[in-house]
Amino acid sequence: MNLQHKTALVTGGGTGIGRAACLALAKRGAAVVINYSHSKTEAEQTAEIIIKAGGHAMTIQADVSIDKQARDMVNEAASRFGSLDLLVNNASITRHIPLHDLESATKEVWDELFAVNVNGMFHCARAAASHMKKQKSGAIVNVGSIAGLTGAGSSLPYAVSKAAVHGLTKSLAHALAPDIRVCCVAPGAVATRWWTGREETMYRLAGSLPLERIAAPEDIGELICSVLEQESLTGQIITADCGQTM
Repeated sequence: MNLQHKTALVTGGGTGIGRAACLALAKRGAAVVINYSHSKTEAEQTAEIIIKAGGHAMTIQADVSIDKQARDMVNEAASRFGSLDLLVNNASITRHIPLHDLESATKEVWDELFAVNVNGMFHCARAAASHMKKQKSGAIVNVGSIAGLTGAGSSLPYAVSKAAVHGLTKSLAHALAPDIRVCCVAPGAVATRWWTGREETMYRLAGSLPLERIAAPEDIGELICSVLEQESLTGQIITADCGQTM
């Protein structure tokens, strides 16, 4: 798929991987709708970068865990640019809880992480699919994590939520074929603000990996675009982790 003149919605698009995906999409000529929940300033800065470079972008505030807000956001994006061709389901949250501390994995933590990381991605995909089906084409990339493959990560509920994202990807790929392709990009460690205050741990991890680095957000943003472009891919979980899971 040629991304030029397509309309792309990126959830959590103001920071980190989301911002990198927005910029990579705009570089390929797509109009970009940048969703944010709380990071308004960062989302507006991302849109400004795109517009100053000659591209098309807008921001929309929405809590993807709330179905109506997700539907309204998708409808507004499609109305503004005339279509919705691409969805990058990137919005996610985590809580840093040692895996062995089962008591701290409370119902509130589980519900909060699943509401955004799993339900939010389903809400957005379902809303986007209604537009993509009308034009008989579209592509969705969900951002998972190697935590969903290994079971380890920032917390047990986070790892399980990302495993659910991987399962959601495969089920949506079946449900929306043949017109809409659905894949998942599963990054390993990525140099984002999630490492704030733990930079030394990040540097130690980087030195232990086969590629002796951890991924930059731009690495993942470019991969997301490549997956959206590749018309023979659907239902795939694509890992980008500098060899972390080897």
